[in-house]
Amino acid sequence: MRVAEPLLPKVAHDFGVSVAAAAVLITGFTLAYGLFQLVHGPLGDRIGKLRAVTIAMLLAALACAACALASSLQTLALYRFLTGMTAGAIIPLSFAFVGDNVPYLGRQALLGRFIAGNLLGQTFGPLLGGVFSDSIGWRATFLVPAASFLLIGLLLLPLARAESATGSGRVGNGNPVRRYASLLRSHRVRIVLVAVAIEGFLFFGMFAYLGAYLRHDFGLSYTAIGFIMAGFGLGGVLYSVLVRILLLRLGQRGLVAGGGVLLLVCFFALALAPGWPTCAAAIATLGLAFYMLHNTLQTRATEMAPEARGAAVSAFAFCLFIGQTLGVSAVGLGVEYAGYRLLLGMTGVALAVLAVWFRRRLVHL
Repeated sequence: MRVAEPLLPKVAHDFGVSVAAAAVLITGFTLAYGLFQLVHGPLGDRIGKLRAVTIAMLLAALACAACALASSLQTLALYRFLTGMTAGAIIPLSFAFVGDNVPYLGRQALLGRFIAGNLLGQTFGPLLGGVFSDSIGWRATFLVPAASFLLIGLLLLPLARAESATGSGRVGNGNPVRRYASLLRSHRVRIVLVAVAIEGFLFFGMFAYLGAYLRHDFGLSYTAIGFIMAGFGLGGVLYSVLVRILLLRLGQRGLVAGGGVLLLVCFFALALAPGWPTCAAAIATLGLAFYMLHNTLQTRATEMAPEARGAAVSAFAFCLFIGQTLGVSAVGLGVEYAGYRLLLGMTGVALAVLAVWFRRRLVHL
């Protein structure tokens, strides 16, 4: 997902375009990744989650390898779109697969460990992309994730065949539109989807501008900003290490409440920060705070519609994507009129209110 970010200047140079134009590598991927969630869920329910993930891995390997052969920016954008379309199935359907195979009481701890890999990828993806770009070139860089997709897809093949032979993980065919309409008629599904959409809007809408805030208010170099922003991923990894202990001590409702309090404290610390060290500590703690709330939402998403778990988790991912997209646009406008610090404080308050609201409804989910 993030390996392409450091490649933009070299891609722009090779194709004779601006860096802004080359950013289609990222926007094309993320657009396909989000939109096709609504396709992947019903497909996983129909043919089996593990089988769908395996097919997605192999197709993503082909699409990613094709990026290395692109003869123009337009074809490169198309191959990145296809990579996002196929790779987008992997994480949501993996969550749904865990939901099918792990009892609910142990599920959140396992999902907490699962997200550690995702966080490490997000943290080190740009770093590895930069190293590979400098050492082997941007074209060969795309072959690295392509080979990874292929290897893991081949390793999963025997398990996918076993799933297909036994018919496990399937919940029938059915019309996808009717399936989503049926999901939305459920009160507990609506609560979880609304909560994650608001969370994505508030948190990721503001988080996207933290780098710009550090540059604007403290004049930090882009390298320093990169290291500080990486702290968020490390905070998330810390959550994955502590999740079992936190659940035993706090339970889900306590986890949500604690996450809301920490989010409020962190965003206020950012809004009032006298210097960048305070920001660095707050951003690292944000990783822990965010996943205390978000991982609880993820776990509830795997149980909100067991009869159509693939579609339910994919709808969850789609709502998070839409909320994030709208949030980035809204905060961008807000920064122009209100500035970074006021919006940081408002975001903290709003996320705390969201946590209180969701905590109260956990009893009924």
